[in-house]
Amino acid sequence: MQTVLNLLEMEPIRFFISFGAILFLVLNLAAILTMAERKTAGYIQLRYGPNRVGPRGLLQPAADVFKLFTKENVSPGRADLWIFLGAPIAMFIPAAAVWMVIPFAPNAVVANLNIGILFFVAVTSIGALGVIMAGYGSHSTFSLLGALRGAAQMISYEVPLILSLLGVIMLTGSLSFVDVVNSQGPNFWGWYFLPQLPMALTFYIAGLAEVKRVPFDLPEGESEIVGGFMVEYSGMTWALIQASEFASMGLMASINVTLFFGGWQPPLEFLDLGNFNWIWFGLKTALIMFTFQWIRWSVPRLRMDQLMDLGWKILVPITLVWLFVTAGAMLVF
Repeated sequence: MQTVLNLLEMEPIRFFISFGAILFLVLNLAAILTMAERKTAGYIQLRYGPNRVGPRGLLQPAADVFKLFTKENVSPGRADLWIFLGAPIAMFIPAAAVWMVIPFAPNAVVANLNIGILFFVAVTSIGALGVIMAGYGSHSTFSLLGALRGAAQMISYEVPLILSLLGVIMLTGSLSFVDVVNSQGPNFWGWYFLPQLPMALTFYIAGLAEVKRVPFDLPEGESEIVGGFMVEYSGMTWALIQASEFASMGLMASINVTLFFGGWQPPLEFLDLGNFNWIWFGLKTALIMFTFQWIRWSVPRLRMDQLMDLGWKILVPITLVWLFVTAGAMLVF
């Protein structure tokens, strides 16, 4: 038995097994979050969510997956097929790959990169390329308009999102997510959301815009452009785009927890669970994902000019000012 365990811990076997586990997590997370989204919407709007398939509708995700697997994948006659079919993959791979650098618990990280934060910024930027590919490859007016909106939005909110990371990097002195978590300590008053509150709020808002959630869902804008960049997709290609969006939502929530809310650290030291601290990580991430869903069913969509004003005229100046405040405080204290 020990020989088998030693074999599993050897590279590259450990890496491939871990990556397979990450893919399993991401795909199942998309199904679970779809269910949670519909249930949350039901409770907020005082109606039932899914309640037919299985007890309390719990088998609805399985029914949805079966339906999408059996549904025909249709592509427009004028579509550039390789770009059209490559777009969902270009959206899904970044959403899955970044999970590899996130520490779930002590010594529970697939790849402890010393440039983990840089890896996160670089890889998530590819998602904008997937949106442009979907809009351009469809050769549809609504698709192209949604893709242009998505590109403008995602590029704009990359700037405040990256700036909001710099305060944490300055305090930690490292680009590794593991070092960020270890530097925050096992009590909530040591977590970075307190000294970096403006940065934490900026990262949260920019994260919402990055994953195209309401009130920043202009690339899809059902009331204006039908379905935006994904209007021509059906079957499993549409499902892959949806899976990438929900995986990105979980990813942004987990990065939020890692950077500003102590990662897997417990809120108080006596609540430390050792190797089972992934429970704390999961609870914090689930809470932030719930707030994403709560906002979706409570806040109206912004106009394009309001969205750009918020990013460039409010979030960017706030992060730049707080960078100087952080640097000054580090010099003084």
